[in-house]
Formats: sequence, structure tokens, C-alpha cells
Amino acid sequence: MKLKVGTTAAVAGAFAAGIIIGPMVAAWAQGAADGGRAETYRLLQLFGDVFARVRAEYVEPVQDRDLVENAVNGMLTGLDPHSAYLNPRNFRDMQVQTRGEFGGLGIEVTQEGGYIRVISPIDETPAARAGIRPGDFITHLNGNSTQGMTLQEAVDQMRGERGTAIRLTVRREGEARPLEISITRDVIRPQVVRFRLEGGDIAYIRITSFNEQTEVNLRRAMTTLRQQAGGNLRGVVLDLRNNPGGLLDQAVQVTDDLLDQGQIVSTRARRPEDGQVWNARAGDITQGLPMVVLINGGSASASEIVAGALQDHRRAVVIGTRSFGKGSVQTVMPLGGNNGAIRLTTARYYTPSGRSIQATGIEPDFEVRATRQEAQTAAATTPAREREQDLRRSLRAEGATTPAPPTVTLPPLNLPASITDRVQNQPPENWPTLDITKPETDFQLQQGLSLVRALAANPQRRAQR
Repeated sequence: MKLKVGTTAAVAGAFAAGIIIGPMVAAWAQGAADGGRAETYRLLQLFGDVFARVRAEYVEPVQDRDLVENAVNGMLTGLDPHSAYLNPRNFRDMQVQTRGEFGGLGIEVTQEGGYIRVISPIDETPAARAGIRPGDFITHLNGNSTQGMTLQEAVDQMRGERGTAIRLTVRREGEARPLEISITRDVIRPQVVRFRLEGGDIAYIRITSFNEQTEVNLRRAMTTLRQQAGGNLRGVVLDLRNNPGGLLDQAVQVTDDLLDQGQIVSTRARRPEDGQVWNARAGDITQGLPMVVLINGGSASASEIVAGALQDHRRAVVIGTRSFGKGSVQTVMPLGGNNGAIRLTTARYYTPSGRSIQATGIEPDFEVRATRQEAQTAAATTPAREREQDLRRSLRAEGATTPAPPTVTLPPLNLPASITDRVQNQPPENWPTLDITKPETDFQLQQGLSLVRALAANPQRRAQR
């Protein structure tokens, strides 16, 4: 349907204000033609009236672009925590970030309770070195409250020239008073895959995020570790803790590298024909070595896809704590004409067994807490850290979409008691304080190493493979 200029008061008001909203009017008008014409026109008139009044009467002159961008962003952020408008600058920043290099503090954030909440600091970045932790609430930036800021506004303030400083006011659970943390910005080039040999025979691989470099670096890590082990590699510990996710195609490729066959993940969208399924090709770069995957409440999105697929196929034993539960798909849609893009939630993820990740997360095969304090907090009525289900307007696990039909029946682990009995739920009382620079203090990692060695020595497991 083609609308003529002045068809409605909204259109007239918009053109009088000096803007052209043709594509938007056309989209709304199509919706009106499909049903509810009068209501759609009424809402369109409301938008035009408000726009014209703000433009004419606001106490200070305002730019048309700012008004429209604010309106579009409000439309999207009102849907769920992950849909948003990306202005041209933010769109360029996102493209740079997914390529593996960006400027700023090195911190993954979301918005909750009107403030900015930390999902995870990126390893070896200014934020990580300054002591920023998952679950921290950033209440002020350089003394200015983040209450009422959009997520993009806060991100814009945290980014800046290398060598410039910013002061963060942080509210942290267990701290009586807010913390003042000064951080000097730097160029962030996160090393998304870190690796080392543990004990000369176990490959430890940590994936910190999923950008365009992740899968290539995983393959390099595995090749290097095999060479270092001199043919004596006996198992793999894949660490996905505090990994906030990233690119779907990289999660699929990483999982494909670790499976010989079977479904990796599926998506279900508003329209059934828009759903997709990804399957693994032959070729496991670990050559069937026993594997343990570490997850926690900071493991989100792409990292949950990897953990869920490896768990469903019983390719790996998953230990740690329940993951974040971000099982929604965001599609970035460029708007053209230097108008940026929108990031819109378009589908939900499902693991091979048909489980929805959204708002539920991945439950580990063995719950292993990082500290005794974490276990005590989990037993209390207040959760240790917020997850997807706690965010305002977060999607339910199921909605208008139909659950994906299960393609894998999740079998029992079927491990002997000699293996399962050695997995401890929490550190003993005399366990040293966690220091991320000292692997021997990392209780979850040590449990993972112990478990993968037991799996490697288990004749029953070797027979099943």
C-alpha cells in the first residue's frame, strides 16, 4: 500500500516538522491493511503529534535525528534486554569488535534495574586488571549516575581514547559501601583462546568470547598442545566460564570441531519456515579425547550453545554452575543511508535434545562451586548472581515459537562411582583464596582436571568410544 503525503494527521505533522518517514509509514500502513486500520492510524497520529510538539515546544532546540533515534531505541529496548538501535558510530564499533579489536575498558555489560550490570570483564584488559567482577553494578561514570542512561549511552561513555581515564562507581554484593575504581582506557585486543598443558598431558583451553578469530585460534591451540605433549595428550578441559558469547557461526564452528556428527543447535523463529538447523561434519580435532567443560553464571549465549551440544551428545562432561540462560538470537539489520542498524531478537536457540536455553541455561552434569561463600549464597534466598531470567522483559523459555523436536535423547552419564564420587561440590575449608593467576587455587579447574584424568583412565569409557 502506498500512502500519499497528508493521508493522516501524523504524516502531515511529520512532514511539517521537516522529516520524511515514508518507509516507516509504509510498514505501519501495511499492518493497518492487514487489520486494525483505524487503530494503526491513530497510533501513527500519536507519534506524529508528540514529535511535532517536542520539536516545537521543548525548552531547548533538539535535533530531528536525536528525536527519531530516541524513539526507535525506545521501541526496541522496550521489547527485551537485547534488542537495540545502533547509531552509525555504535554500528561501526560493533563491526570492529566482532573482528577482534576495539577500544575501551574490556567489559561486557547489560542493563538491569536502571543501572549497568557487568556480565564479564574480558581477560587481561583494563577492566579485568582493575578488579571488575561479573555481577557488579556500575552506578556512576565519572560521578554521573547511570540511572536513566540507555545501555548505548553508558557504553559510549566508557569508550574513549587510549590512555584516558574514567572513574567507575561500583556496587558489589557483600560490600557495605560502593567501590570507586579508576580505569585507564586501552586498545582492547582480547586473546580469545588461551591454552596451556596441565601436568604435561592435559590440554587446558579457555575461550573468552566468540569473535571472527575464535575457531581458527582453537585449531592452532590444539595443534600446539599436541606438539608440546609429544603425543601423550590424554584429555581436554574446555573453560567457558564468564564467556559472554558472541557470533553464532563461531559457536557452530567450534562445536563442529569437537563433534564427529549430529546436530549442533537449532533456532525457532516467529515463522516456522525461518527456523534453522546446524549439523556437525566428520572430524573431531581432539580425536575423541575425554573432555570436561567448565561453565558458570557468566557463560552466556554462544558459550551455552557449545556446552549444550557437547553435553547432549555426551561428548563432554559439563561441570560448574548453571549458565546465564541467554538463548535468544539477535539479528543485526543495517538500515542503509548512514542510519546505523537495529539489533533485533528474531529467534530462540535449542540444544540438540530440544532444550530451550532461554531463561533456563545449561545445568551442569556436576555442580561444582568456585568458593564456599558461593555455595552458601546459593543456599540462601537471594541468588548469587542475576541471570537472563532476572532481567526486565526477558523472554520466556517458550513463547509464540514451537519447541524444536528433539533429535537426541539425552542418555545418562553412566559413569562408575569411582569417578562420580571424586567430584566435590565445593572447596574444603582450608582451600586457598582464589587467585586467577594461580591455577592451583581454582577449585573448579582442579575438579575438572581430576575428572578428565579419571575419564581417560576408565576402561568402560574407552569401550564406549
